[in-house]
Formats: sequence, structure tokens, C-alpha cells
Amino acid sequence: MPVSMDALADDVAAETAVLREILVGLSEDDWRRDTPAAGWTIADQVSHLAHFDATAVKSAVDPDGFRADVDNSPPIDPDAVALQYRDLTGAEMLRWFDGERERLLETFRGLDPGTRVPWYGPPMSAASSLTARLMETWAHTQDIADTVGVTREPSGRLRHVAHIGIGARIYSYAVNGIAQPEAPIRVELTAPDGSTWTWGPEGAADRVTGPALDFCLAVTQRRHRDDTALEITGPVANEWMSFAQAFAGPAGPGRKAGQFS
Repeated sequence: MPVSMDALADDVAAETAVLREILVGLSEDDWRRDTPAAGWTIADQVSHLAHFDATAVKSAVDPDGFRADVDNSPPIDPDAVALQYRDLTGAEMLRWFDGERERLLETFRGLDPGTRVPWYGPPMSAASSLTARLMETWAHTQDIADTVGVTREPSGRLRHVAHIGIGARIYSYAVNGIAQPEAPIRVELTAPDGSTWTWGPEGAADRVTGPALDFCLAVTQRRHRDDTALEITGPVANEWMSFAQAFAGPAGPGRKAGQFS
């Protein structure tokens, strides 16, 4: 079935609503609270989303300009990006994020899902780019939810996060300077509604199985794999899950085992 950009944008909008429900109740002091991402406050988490929503729009509407920006700038430093916006109040940050997210959704709804757009890693389709924005929203909302003590209800939108994490397997080897093994991996995840989501050949010896939520937490590096209910079988699967990531660029330190116990 062809990808529907409207349906995908609707899912991004739904994830955005979950995030905004948390943000609208924050005091100015709350916006400055430290999150599990070392050195990042809640405000930094939101500025990261707003900044890269804006660059995603530029990659779609002005790909040559986007490439020129990347070619003429040092490698992306997320900490440096966060530093640019620390003078904004919480209210200003939320207005900025709302505006950039609205532009993102309006822009990508009008694109063919197969249109290729540049990015900081490999180029990707417009559908994958928008899926990446959903994944980033979900992951950064997790950090904010952990900070303020909110538990989110898992939804079927986790399939987008899991899919992009699996699709980024090749990239995760490359960014870590590791040759990708030829052996395939079977991933079987239990969805929030109890159904099963699968990727990879059924007979593969290397396997990752367990709750979809736990897999998404692991590949977005919001939980250490030892703190999940995932069952990881085989040396290839174990190697991959030691550095799996669903985002472009070098990974940070991730989360320590037992950090949320």
C-alpha cells in the first residue's frame, strides 16, 4: 500500500499533541529542569525539535540551499544548537516550536512520499524524513516525560519509530565504523494492541523479540537494553543492539543500566 503523507502527518500531529499536553502546564522553572540527556533541559529538548523541523522544511523546499549550509558549516553539534536558544522563555520556545511544526506538516503534506530530500546523514525519501520527525518527537518527549514524571500510553504510532530504527541499522554500523555482518536479523515485536509486528526473514538465527515500546526505547537510546524486556538472540543481534540508533549523527552516551529503576 502506498504511503499516505496525510496519514503520516496526522500521526506526527498526534505525537505533537502528546508533547504539547505536557509542555503547556510547565512553569518557567520547569522549562529549565535537567532531563536524562546530560546537559540538556526541557527547553533544550524542545529547541532541538523546533530547529530541526526548520531544517527539514529547508531540505524539502530548498535542497540546494540545505546542502550548501551543510557543506559550509562544521559537523552538527547538538549541544551547540541548544546553546543558541537558551535566552528564550518557555512561552517563546513553545510559540516557536508550534510555528515550525505547523510549517513542517503543511510542507510535507504536499510532497510525494518518494521525493528524495537531503539530510545530515544519507538522503532519504520525504516519507522517511517525516517519519524521522515523528521518531524525534517521540524520543524527546520521552526525556521530558521522564523529567516531570509522566507516563505516556503506548500507541500504534510506535510502529513508525521501530521501522525507522530497523531501517537505520546499516547507518548505525557505518557511524560506528563497524562492518555490517551479512547475517540477517529477525525482529518480532508485540504491538500495544497485542498484534505482532515483524521485520526480517522468519528463519533468521539472530533475533530481537519483545514489546514494541521497549524496542523503541532501546533504538532511540532512551533506555539501556538491560532495562528492557527484549530477548536478543545471536551474536549479530547482540552486537547491533549494543549501538542501535534511530537517528542521524554520532550517538551520545545513551542511558545507563538501572538509571530508571
